[in-house]
Amino acid sequence: MKRTTNVENEEKNIKKKDNKLIKFLKKHRKKILLLLLVCVLIYIIYVVVQLIRKPTDTVYVEMGQIREEEVAVGYIIRDEEVIQGENYKNGIEQIKTEGEKVAKGEAIFRYYSNNEENLVEKIKKLDEKIDIAMEESGNLPTSDTKALEDQIDSKIYDLYEESDLTEIQNNKEEIISNMSKKSKIAGEESPAGSYLKKLIDERSEYENQLTSGEEYIEATKSGIVSYRVDGYEDILTTDDFGKYTKDFLEELNLKTGQIIPMSSEAGKIVDNYSCYIVCVLDSEYARDAEVGDSVTIKLPSGKEVEASIEYKIIEGEEYILTLKINEGVEELTSYRKISFSIIWWSKSGLKVPNTAISTEEKDGNEISYVTRTRIGYEDKIIVKVLKKNEKYSIVTNYTSDELQELGYLISEIRSMPNIAIYDEILIK
Repeated sequence: MKRTTNVENEEKNIKKKDNKLIKFLKKHRKKILLLLLVCVLIYIIYVVVQLIRKPTDTVYVEMGQIREEEVAVGYIIRDEEVIQGENYKNGIEQIKTEGEKVAKGEAIFRYYSNNEENLVEKIKKLDEKIDIAMEESGNLPTSDTKALEDQIDSKIYDLYEESDLTEIQNNKEEIISNMSKKSKIAGEESPAGSYLKKLIDERSEYENQLTSGEEYIEATKSGIVSYRVDGYEDILTTDDFGKYTKDFLEELNLKTGQIIPMSSEAGKIVDNYSCYIVCVLDSEYARDAEVGDSVTIKLPSGKEVEASIEYKIIEGEEYILTLKINEGVEELTSYRKISFSIIWWSKSGLKVPNTAISTEEKDGNEISYVTRTRIGYEDKIIVKVLKKNEKYSIVTNYTSDELQELGYLISEIRSMPNIAIYDEILIK
């Protein structure tokens, strides 16, 4: 009985303590929550500070590419020939469009006839008068006359679209023949023949003026057509790259990236197989470059094309290179001066930051290595640096023979780990 009373007393004491704790928590709930919040904020601030001081100490090895790229300004040199006719003041109608390929002898554009717009309008009004006269004359075989008119109009339209000069001449002869037939029908078979004949003769005269005043310009050689004529075609030529000094280029006063406007008086034929870019550089790569070397260049559009060094001039600490390209020629016909990039070299493989590479000396050789970490363990991996730029290196593993040449024992080589993609390595 006494024992039971003791147990009950203990339970009562526990309940009293719990009640006191609950009352305390309720009474100081806000203070406790505030204290917890302060602790959480302090922890978050600590983590952020640590991240700022040291964002990461490892990086993963990945496949990638590095390159040495130099931005340059270049002048476009082309093999091009300007073509202009006698009626250049009349304006041009294009037969071949900008950038279209043509063969020698093809018609590429024509000059409008003198007063062409006025003549076309007069012919249109005469056609209306002829149609009215034909309707008022019941005896005129309108179907024959209409058929001839349609043929004449069709051939005139073909003249504007045709680029073959032989076909152009044949069309003109057929137009004249059909006009003669139409005039004969109107004069011999129509009661109002004299009036119709007068209208048709007048129309024929205007059509003769329209076709005889045209001047067709044909290609003097094969290439691509361009109507962007700027007057530098006889200055920036391909016959002597030695004349392109820095002073010569600067005196041209050309604006980088400016598009050559379309001409309404002349066109030109441009060699579509190759063109040249002359640029002034002061880099060590330009210094070491030699005629015949190959590089890659990135055009304004972002397209990358192969180029070769055609000519080199040394002016003190600067080097004037003439680069020849055989791709992307059509893209450059709109420009005389461009901003582009020269890619001196590029390399692909296992890519690591330079900050992850350390060095040590072995028998007089400087050896590169990285430190790999796995589940808390660290391994030193010797790597062969194939190429590097300011930020990254492309690395690979040495062969056993290469390691022996560097002074490592066979027993050491057998236990050496190799670097591989997705390895986690430490950075300094």
